[in-house]
This record gives sequence, C-alpha cells and structure tokens, in this order.
Amino acid sequence: MNIFFNFASSRIAWNKGKLVGQKAPLKLKEIWAIRIRLQLSQNVRELALFNLAIDSKLRGCDLVKLKVSNVMQGSAISHRATITQKKTNQPVQFEITGQTRDTLLDWITRERLKHSDFLFPSRIRSSPHLSTRQYARIVNSWVTSVGLDQTAYGTHTMRRTKASLIYRRTKNLRAVQLLLGHTKLESTVRYLGIEVDDALEIAEATES
Repeated sequence: MNIFFNFASSRIAWNKGKLVGQKAPLKLKEIWAIRIRLQLSQNVRELALFNLAIDSKLRGCDLVKLKVSNVMQGSAISHRATITQKKTNQPVQFEITGQTRDTLLDWITRERLKHSDFLFPSRIRSSPHLSTRQYARIVNSWVTSVGLDQTAYGTHTMRRTKASLIYRRTKNLRAVQLLLGHTKLESTVRYLGIEVDDALEIAEATES
C-alpha cells in the first residue's frame, strides 16, 4: 500500500470558483442606478462615500483615511483636493464635482464633523475610520443592489470607473495617468485594459 500522500495535488487552489483579475468599472447607467437607490433610501453617508469614490479615483486605503480638512476649506467643500498616496508616497490631485460637494456638505453638516475628524468615521469603536474591509462590504452591497455580480466588482471598481469614462471620451492616456497617480504610462495601459478593449472595438466596427 502506498502510504505517501500528495498534499500538493490535493490542495484546493485559492482562486477555485472565483473570478480573478481586474475588477470591472461601472457603466454610466449603473452609476446612476446606485446613486438613485441611495438617494431614495436617504442614505446620506453612503451617497457621499459613493460620489467621492467615483470622483477621487483613490485606492480604498486612501479613501477611507480622508479627513474633513482634505476636502473642506472653511465652511465650503473644495473644488479640488490633493493627498499623498499611501502606496506610492506621491501626491495626487482630484476634482470634486458639484453633486459630490453637495452630498459631502450634507453629510458633514448632519454629523457635525470637525475639520480634524475623519470624513467617514467607523461605527466600530475600535477603529477611528471606516476600514478597507468595511468599505469592500459596502461596495458589494452597492453592486448587488442593482443586480450586478459582486465577484466581478470590488473597491478597485470605484477607482477605475471615472478613469475609464475619461479615457473613453478623450483617449488621453496621459491625463488618466496623472489622475490615477501612476508613475509609468505602461501601468495606466495595463490598469485600464485598453489594448484588448480597443482592439475589440476596432474589430466590431470593421465589416468583413
């Protein structure tokens, strides 16, 4: 009898049954579907978080650590903000659109947050601000609420969404690179997955 057991062959792959790779960005109709659901439910906190996640194009680790002072000057929400990214230790600037400014001001006013406070405090006492894990769960609830498969979407969906829309409209890779805070253009190309998508669009538009 063979008493040896091949543990390697019996080990279940970590990605078995899971969709791996880049997370899909949201389409415009999906953005509005989620936004309207949050508005109807009067979920001021998540509406502010959703709008800012789309505008800022920040990684989750940077988004959850934003403070009121990062987005607010005096009593008004700034039109633009700059932070230093945790991953690269490089500054990145982002715009804050009108509807995002409105929802942020509504949230800050309702919660009576001070400039020194975290923008999205955690509801768990042991954590001063929303954790990346909590943020991931919230993103999952957003995508499933509009009938999307949560395995295809994640926190990077929020980072990629507006960047993808900007690229589609302008084809300006350099602008997207700056907005995402990438140091290399090649990183932006890979991040957006534009080579495959553009090739498919050309193929679809070409009659044989």
